[in-house]
Amino acid sequence: MTTQTPRTLGTTGPQVAPLGLGCMGMSALYGEADRAESIATIHAALEAGVTLLDTGDFYGMGHNELLIGEALRKAPAARREQALTSVKFGALRGPDGSWSGYDGRPAAVKNFAAYSLQRLGVDHIDVYRIARLDPDVPIEETVGAISELIEQGYVRHVGLSEVGAETIRRAAATAPIADLQIEYALITRGIEESILPTTRELGIGITAYGVLSRGLISGHFGRDKQFAANDFRGFSPRFQGDNYQRNLDLVDALRKLAEQKGVSVAQLAIAWVLSRGEDIVPLVGARTRERLTESLGALDVVLDAADLALIEDAVPADAAAGERYASAQMAHLDSER
Repeated sequence: MTTQTPRTLGTTGPQVAPLGLGCMGMSALYGEADRAESIATIHAALEAGVTLLDTGDFYGMGHNELLIGEALRKAPAARREQALTSVKFGALRGPDGSWSGYDGRPAAVKNFAAYSLQRLGVDHIDVYRIARLDPDVPIEETVGAISELIEQGYVRHVGLSEVGAETIRRAAATAPIADLQIEYALITRGIEESILPTTRELGIGITAYGVLSRGLISGHFGRDKQFAANDFRGFSPRFQGDNYQRNLDLVDALRKLAEQKGVSVAQLAIAWVLSRGEDIVPLVGARTRERLTESLGALDVVLDAADLALIEDAVPADAAAGERYASAQMAHLDSER
């Protein structure tokens, strides 16, 4: 991490290391995870200088926040103090794990925050954001409730997640916005049309998740890869049938470029996102220390104009086969409207 300068989340947000750690996969949606290895990975990330830990209160129905809380308790004081928490809220779950919409009402915002603070074992959340826009609650009301939590000392900064340009403008007119969390990767570039220009105009940072497209462009998946029943990638359009094979063709093209530079496919893909601007902080979803080490290696990958041109030629902006979510989930994305 010493080879990279810190980045700032927008003009009003905190200074963070250039890569953040997305912790979702340690608790949910990617099949079974190893608790001890997950905690060791968080500790290794903090030791390497990573500062931003990203989670959602609905990841494993609170499991992920409890996991991070345990990791922070067991970390050396200096490492614990450097950690910044980024929390998404609002998703409604059933006891069977089902999803039933989003709740952005002010009373709900404060309720969600109370539980998150307790599970994380912290006295404040650094960046707080609703995971998806609640279509029944104006974004001004949701952001306003987070602003009240800031006034009370429970939250430091307002964030947004997966919203489009119009919603970003309305939110920014209500309160200072640190960052927008949204999917951004070599094969997921929809934000470049109107969302990224809007955040840059307004001085809002980007925390980019899915930079390896949930492992799809990591270089670690074979063509006969089978996903566990509790791994949502098994139901994701980009991992289905012909789509999967076509997307792996893109990975093969990337692999040739990575080999020429002496780096891994994952490192090349992460380095590409890092190259898109100082206002972008990629979140890497490493669940093991081995994958974390690989991801951190992207910080030492220098891409010049010729490299970027070769990457763009190998993976054009609209090259991905399949949507990034199933249709029911796409319907919740204000960013896709």
